[in-house]
Amino acid sequence: MYRILTLSLLATLTYACAPNTDLADDGGGARSRPNIILIMSDDHAQRAISAYTDELTETPNLDRIADGGMLFTNSFVTNSICAPSRAAILTGKYSHINGKIDNLSPFDPNQWTFPEALHDAGYRTSLFGKHHLTYVPKGLDEYRALIDQGDYYNPTFIHNGDTLEPTKGYTTTLITDYALAELRRNAESDQPFMMLYWHKAPHRNWMPDTSDLDGLLDKTYPEPATLRDDYAGRPAAANADMRIADMFVSQDLKVIEEYEPNDPGTGGATFWEGGTEKMANYFYNEIDRLHPDQRAAWQPFLDRVGREWQRVKGTDEELSWRYQRYMQDYLASVKSVDDNVGRVLDYLDESGLAENTIVIYTSDQGFYLGEHGWYDKRFMYEESHRTPLLVRYPPLIEGGTTSDALVLNIDLAPTLLELATTNVPDDLQGRSLIPLFDGEAPDDWRDHIYYRYYQEMNSFHRVARHEGVRGERYKLIHFTEPGFEGYELYDLQEDPLEIENRIDDPELAAEKERLQTELREQRQNLQVTD
Repeated sequence: MYRILTLSLLATLTYACAPNTDLADDGGGARSRPNIILIMSDDHAQRAISAYTDELTETPNLDRIADGGMLFTNSFVTNSICAPSRAAILTGKYSHINGKIDNLSPFDPNQWTFPEALHDAGYRTSLFGKHHLTYVPKGLDEYRALIDQGDYYNPTFIHNGDTLEPTKGYTTTLITDYALAELRRNAESDQPFMMLYWHKAPHRNWMPDTSDLDGLLDKTYPEPATLRDDYAGRPAAANADMRIADMFVSQDLKVIEEYEPNDPGTGGATFWEGGTEKMANYFYNEIDRLHPDQRAAWQPFLDRVGREWQRVKGTDEELSWRYQRYMQDYLASVKSVDDNVGRVLDYLDESGLAENTIVIYTSDQGFYLGEHGWYDKRFMYEESHRTPLLVRYPPLIEGGTTSDALVLNIDLAPTLLELATTNVPDDLQGRSLIPLFDGEAPDDWRDHIYYRYYQEMNSFHRVARHEGVRGERYKLIHFTEPGFEGYELYDLQEDPLEIENRIDDPELAAEKERLQTELREQRQNLQVTD
């Protein structure tokens, strides 16, 4: 049955080239154009979703999306940093085209985005959660977003341009409350809808909900094989300031001043005069903004963390303790996302919206969970270059299927426009994923992907500027930062942990030349001029 439905819908989508603002009817009163919910979290590693692997945690609700749809095993971002990735998703274009190359560069709010296109095509459009692109986007009927990164507790929202008073509660839950209110409104209407349901979590500083604090400090997780990486042959990696060993013990590990008055961490802020003090103060401000009942729930937790820190500080146990502390908070933040996504999926089932609603789960990029001794992202190494991608749409995708094709975050815009039978602009650089929904990639599907990281070395985490290409087996990274210029070459089949740079290995000389040619061609095809 799925094969018949797929071929039929693909034919419909292929020939539906013009925008259709009429609400079509299938004869039984149902909307023919699908609803869309794009769920995005922040810094969610593939390894922290049990649909990919259950080695760290269980995410039963995110797994429901994969069980009812398709899991993409080779999903990547074009630039592994928050705001540029969001801009790439919205525009379907690389950073050098949409202008948002790093977190500090401006984003032109007047440029084309797929939410505005869907709005113009008759969709009710909304965004709830973390936007991170400063301006209220055009073409949204309802907008309730956090300011910048937002806070884990009692956040301040901007509602349709108006800054509200802080709302008491846990941010992941509050974002979901607002999304559910919008869904209840939409369930009463015949107008198709597109919702951006975008979480702050699990972004740094990983503050779990009070309901998840009990027993959290007793949980332990397996250490990654490269937690104590020595970075041999990889000078840019050795120079980066994103090691768990150098995390802030306050901001990141939750050791309050009573137990550590002089935070020894660098926390990625070595470029910033007074950065350690400022980041520590940020954490204390987060604690101070807790309501009395929230602080009462946190205080026993903070006291135990402080006592443990005093016990392990300066010992051989310290790095292992730091890793466990990081993972406890990070995965508890993921748990809250999973719980709340479950609330949305339950409502879709209860309301009857599930059958005609595309549900997508992704993240703005991946994240290091101790691999190479790191937290954060930015590098083209696998853990941050990869991002989760789960897509459920019952009329078109058979449940429990997977795709190994190389896909990018810029592919979401053309995919959603095509599914909504709306024009796909010719200048988009992404490609619709619809041909992959049968589980087989077409012969002309991409066999390499291009990546570019722009932020300067003298900024957070000291990651050298670089670009590169990745195929099914081999990856070439070209570092362009002065003082770190050079290439790295990895055989992902033989070395999936990326610890052996084989750029000077004569056995891979032909592969090196081929990938350097591929990099030049990708730059030319994608209009990269610098």
